Parts: sequence; structure tokens; C-alpha cells
Amino acid sequence: MDYKEEQNNEIEALESIYCGELEILTTEPFHKFAIPIKSEEYEPETINGLACRLEFVYTSKYPDEPLNIFIEEQENFEEGDEKKLKDHLAEQINENLGMVMVFTLVSAAQEWLNVQWDRVKLQREEKAARKLREEEEAELKRFEGTRVTVETFLSWKEKFDEQMGHTKRREIAEKEGKKLTGRELFMTDKTLDQSDLKFLEDGDPVKVDESLFQHLDDLDLDDEDDEDDIDFDPNNISDDSA
Repeated sequence: MDYKEEQNNEIEALESIYCGELEILTTEPFHKFAIPIKSEEYEPETINGLACRLEFVYTSKYPDEPLNIFIEEQENFEEGDEKKLKDHLAEQINENLGMVMVFTLVSAAQEWLNVQWDRVKLQREEKAARKLREEEEAELKRFEGTRVTVETFLSWKEKFDEQMGHTKRREIAEKEGKKLTGRELFMTDKTLDQSDLKFLEDGDPVKVDESLFQHLDDLDLDDEDDEDDIDFDPNNISDDSA
């Protein structure tokens, strides 16, 4: 077989097929040439699509022996993609030994890019969907409040009383014998703890929105019984029968 003539004939055929794309780099001692390939949806200078430049170098006994292939100018390749593509092309070379195969190799590489791009798109879509789910779940948790058990309620109640100053006022009032206002009695009534605990023990865990308790100091619960009392004078009663 005249390998040189076989190679020249393939170059002529490739120039016809890849008109304007095939670039002859050298001709001696053997032809070295390049063909760019890209996946579907490829857009230059973006993250969309995959692209590279395949460089081929004939050997003395090609096509009865493998030719050399180099993958250059990779765009949007992930780590390990170059090796995967090389391995894929090596399989194609072994299957086509004895025949001119550059067109077959370029087509195989082109298809590989398309398949790989489909995988990349799927991964990106799954990642975006997962991120959206996480954001939605985080947003929901902001409005769910906190699940309450006996232990968590006691801990929360103690901290809440300390923050609001109710515990300290109750201790001072008990020590000085001071009468508490209606609101203070409501806020410092220990029996409320027990009723709440009884509710927790009898029912299923509930959720509490702590923000509802933040403005209790604004409530006016002072005793107003004195203002509502009516003076009673028995002398003011008239006898209608008289």
C-alpha cells in the first residue's frame, strides 16, 4: 500500500467536506491538520455549549497504524473531560484500523460533545432546582415557628421572663409585699406555666410564633376596678310607695 498517496487522498476529501474549517498546519514529514468541533447550543465566550479543536498528525503507516490526535482550545470542558474524549477516540481508532478514519473520528468526537453537553445541562438544571427547593424550605421555616415540647417550653419561658424582667419584678414584689398590677399578675402567674405544660402533655406538639409575644408590654392590663366602683348611699333610695 502507498501510505503517502492514501493520506493525500484523504486530505483532499476532508478539504471538500470541511471547506473553510480544516486548517493544514504542516505537510512534511507528514500532514498535520486541525478541525474545530462544537456541541449543540454552543455560544462563544459563554458557559453554553462545549467546543474544542482536534489536531491530527499522520504516521508513516497510517491507516494501518493509529494516527496521533491532540485536543486543543477546550471550552467549557470539566475536569476529566479531555481524558474521556481521548479514550473514546482511541476506541474508534482501534475499530477502524486499515481504513482512513478522520471523518469517522471527527463525527464521533462531535457526538461525544453533544452527549456530554446534555449531561452538563441536566446537572445544572438539577442544581438550580435543588437550590430553589432549599430557598423555599428556608423561607417556610421562618414562618413555621418552633416546635414546642415540655422541655423547650420551660427553657423558652425562663429566658422570656428574664428578658422581659417579669422574674425580677415578681421576686422584688414577693420580698417587699408589694401589690402587683393586673398585667404583672398575668405575666408572673406561675399557674400559667402548669396550664401550658398540661396542654403540651395532653396534645400533640404545637408550633409557637415567638414574635407574637414581643409586644406584650404594650398591653394595658392594669387593674381598673377602683375606677369602676360605684359609691352606695342608702339614704339616696326613695320609697316609691310613700
